[in-house]
Amino acid sequence: MFKKLFIFIAISLNLITNTNANFDVKARTAIIQDYHSGEILYEKEPDISIYPASMTKIMTAIIAFDLIKSGDLKLEEKFIISEKAWRLSTSGYSSMFIMVGDQVTVENLLRGIIVASGNDACIALAEGIAGTEEEFAMLMTAKAKELGMDNTNFSNSSGINDPDNYSTVRDILKMSRYLIREHPEFYKIFAEKEFTWDRTGGDPITQGNRNPLLYKNLGADGIKTGYLAVERYSLASSLDRNGRRLIAVGSGFKTKNSRSKESTKMLTYGLTNFDLVQIAKANEPFQKVDVWLGKENTVDVHTNEDIYKTIKKAKKKLLKVSVKYEGPVEAPIKKSQKIGIVTVVYDQEIVGKYDLLASKDVKKVNFFTRLIKSINYLIWGDV
Repeated sequence: MFKKLFIFIAISLNLITNTNANFDVKARTAIIQDYHSGEILYEKEPDISIYPASMTKIMTAIIAFDLIKSGDLKLEEKFIISEKAWRLSTSGYSSMFIMVGDQVTVENLLRGIIVASGNDACIALAEGIAGTEEEFAMLMTAKAKELGMDNTNFSNSSGINDPDNYSTVRDILKMSRYLIREHPEFYKIFAEKEFTWDRTGGDPITQGNRNPLLYKNLGADGIKTGYLAVERYSLASSLDRNGRRLIAVGSGFKTKNSRSKESTKMLTYGLTNFDLVQIAKANEPFQKVDVWLGKENTVDVHTNEDIYKTIKKAKKKLLKVSVKYEGPVEAPIKKSQKIGIVTVVYDQEIVGKYDLLASKDVKKVNFFTRLIKSINYLIWGDV
């Protein structure tokens, strides 16, 4: 038995040198993440407390999406609108304009929340799911803790002003990442630019999505704006361009225009200053490994997770990947058996180690064949 070591440099990088060491965002707090690698590209006071305003509605939608996914809620299910929900459509808040006694489908309420940012729709959905908005807020906070949002508490479903409804941009990022990863089909709603509600007792109302980035030639497809007088303007945003997804969250923008401009700048910064390198796809062949005394001479190995790394532009020579295993590997080999390790090094620092697993079973040859192979090996060193 002997060790084999293969080292190669990741390729397929788009070399653009545009690193801005003095990059800054005109917001009180901000963060940018490369979605596939999970790496943070920029942060500014990401853990200070904020009032998330309507970004709260991301979690309101997540609770419904989780229930739909588990089969405990259906899009066509209807909820009766309470007076409490209706009052938020008459008091100057963002509204879907539902009426007391209306029976509205979950699907319409979700669009009223996501596209029209309706506070009335939030309460209607919360009451329909949990009985009261207070009980629903408890579900929201429990989900936040499950997602590692340790600095978040939800006290209502809409994000209207309440000192007990607080979070951080890092936590909003975690929530947004979960939304995109776990509910890709429902996430598409966040890219819809308008929603028409065929309301009771009046003409249909069409409202546009409040996310300004959807109307730019940027590739943005979400997520949610927010505004409170005490917090000023906020935005959780995301784009998907050529398989590259970025998420940015900022809060404390001074104006609407600044929110749009600075959020665009954050996403553009991530695109133009960093490259995403795909090293391995989960459960897809990564490399062939030699087999000793097996019915097959090699076996494919794979990782059980996607491996992506984000690096600065024009720095591909600093990224190296090595595969190490004791080989040839003696049969029999079981599917998913650990065969070796792939190590990712960037700028002489180990940034990841991952198990390599056998992609299938490899049976051992019979006694006679083993004998011949052993003799050949002793005489010729032929494995």
